[in-house]
Formats: sequence, structure tokens, C-alpha cells
Amino acid sequence: MVESPASDVMVKLDDRVRLLSALLAATRFPEMEWERSPHGSHIHARNTRRHVSSLSGHPAALTLGTFLDQHIPLETLFSLILSMNFPDMTLKHAPRWMPSSFPAQLHDFYIQADLETFWANEPDWQVSLTDCRRILRDSHLKTFFQPFLGEISANLIFIPNILYPTDQDITFRLGDDLVVIVPPRVAWGESPPWQFGDDPMHVYRAAIIGYGRILMMEYLRDHADVLVEVSTTPLSLNQGLLEQFPTWNDQFTGVFTAAAVAMYLEETISPKEANAFMLMERKVRGMDILPAAVSVFRRYRNDLNSPTGKYKDLSELLPVFPKQLKVASRIKAL
Repeated sequence: MVESPASDVMVKLDDRVRLLSALLAATRFPEMEWERSPHGSHIHARNTRRHVSSLSGHPAALTLGTFLDQHIPLETLFSLILSMNFPDMTLKHAPRWMPSSFPAQLHDFYIQADLETFWANEPDWQVSLTDCRRILRDSHLKTFFQPFLGEISANLIFIPNILYPTDQDITFRLGDDLVVIVPPRVAWGESPPWQFGDDPMHVYRAAIIGYGRILMMEYLRDHADVLVEVSTTPLSLNQGLLEQFPTWNDQFTGVFTAAAVAMYLEETISPKEANAFMLMERKVRGMDILPAAVSVFRRYRNDLNSPTGKYKDLSELLPVFPKQLKVASRIKAL
């Protein structure tokens, strides 16, 4: 594990993640992805499908297929794989839903597919790692989040993944680690995805939203008593966002993480990048409330740092946030 001394994000590759991602290529998962949202994939993902095609009947692939049929979340599967020891894939405490034979099946799949040699001959892994380390080398996300979430003791782990899943980030907490597994940004249609180095905003967005979502959801659970009354009324979001974020906690977290990306880009990269991000969020994801949310969160942070500020921490903003967001939205619409 290598960490840039100027960064609080550890960017690395992990062979356990690559193993599970390669095993997904031997199942019907790629077809499931395509049916859900047609898109192009990285050339390494396509090559991996060909490489492991003869192992689609391997016990590990069949077992993983049953997990997919049972709708076990990808976050759960990747959390499980990172709890195992590489390369024998043993683990101390197996979940009840996992067959006891699965670790041995994983190890055998790794050997049968000769993944060690296959990965060694794929330079795009190192390119992805180098690009993401360069982009995040000066990041200080714990410092950035501190006014909102307090001191953060967890390790921030960022893993670029050019395999499967190809169109969604995987984020979860594993002990003291907050893990974000990120594919390159999908391009239009069947075109191959952008390389990480060509799209730094994608890397920043994935890291800030990934870590921010885990931390904020934990914060809201810890302050549930403050939300008893306010959480009964949805935030003033458009119907698309309300469907995307069904609960109040989801709504607040979704708005916060998007605003956090915009604020971080403006303050550490450039206002131009922040404006480009907000435009993309509004056009592609319907986040029309974003400028208003940035205004509210920026004002909160300024008040927090002011000697005459009215907030001691974020829990004091939560009860009045819906009203402030609505007012800011009306002002931005003028």
C-alpha cells in the first residue's frame, strides 16, 4: 500500500477486487449490465470475458451466479472479498449465506484462469493507478469534510477498476476503511470509457460522493433524534430526485454530496470545473437544486467559522435546512 504524503486518500490496486471482478466476467453479469444500461466497456474488461469464457461453468462462477440471483448487493460481495486473505482466499468469519466451499473455489478460479500472468501483461492497470494517484495526490478530503462531519479517523481507500462492474461505483465501510471502487466514466453509446487521466472530475466526484455518502449516512443515523420532526417532510426536490432518493436521509445526503463536489472543485481546482460539474449534474441527473444547496452549505460553513456564528455543528443546521434550501432556491431562480 502506497500513500502520497500530501494526500489523505490511499490509491491502490487490490488483487482480491480484481479477482471478483474477473469472476463477474465469467457469469451473466456483463449481460445484466448491458440490459440495464447499454454502454461500452474497457478493452481489458472485454479481453477478460474472452479469457475466462471457458470457465463459465467453474464452481466459483456458478456460486457467484447464485449470489446474483439472490440479489446480494455488489457492496456486500466486494466487502466479503476484501475480508479474505489473498491468494488462498480464506477468512476467519464467513457470513451464513456464503457456502463454505466458496473460498477454495475462488482460489481455484484464480489458478485456472492464470490471472497473475494475465494481469501482469495488462499495462492499463498501472496506467489507471498512476492517473488516479496523480489526480488525488494533493487531496485533503478529511479536512474538507471536517466542518460538516467532525474529525474523520477512517482510512480513505480508492481503488480504480477497469473490470466489472463497468458503470457504477462500489462504496462501503470495512472496519476502519472507507472503500471506493471506481470504474472509468462511461462514454456515450458503445464507445469505450474515458481513461481516468482524461477525466479528473470523474475521479474527484467518485471520491467525494463515495466517502461523503458513507460518512453522512452514518452521521444522520447518529443524530436521528434531531431528525424526528424534520424528516417527516420531503425536501423541495423535483420528482425525479424524490424517486432517486426515497427517504429524507437519502435526499439530504444526495444533495450534500453533490454540493460537496461543487464546493471542492471550486476551492481546490477552479470555478470553471465547478461550474462544468454543476451544469452536468443539472442536465444529466436533474439536480436543479444544486446551486441553492451550495449556497446553504457554504453559508453554514462560514457561520461555523465565524466568532458570531449561530451553528456549533451540522446537527444544528438539520432542522432548518429544508426552509433554507427552499429560500435559497427561490433566490437563485430570480
